[in-house]
Amino acid sequence: MRYENQTSEERRERLRQKELSNPSSSGHGSNLADLVGGLGWKGTGIFILLLIAGFIIYSLIIR
Repeated sequence: MRYENQTSEERRERLRQKELSNPSSSGHGSNLADLVGGLGWKGTGIFILLLIAGFIIYSLIIR
């Protein structure tokens, strides 16, 4: 398939696949966007609530 005949959706998908085949330079090859993308909106909300609750508990213990 020629690149100039692709729709914008096909172009985005091709670039996404290219990025997935080349992991980032970090040790695990993933980042926060990969984590959030895999969880969905409910999982992301629970993750944020757990972070906030953990921070509150941590600050109460350290105090």
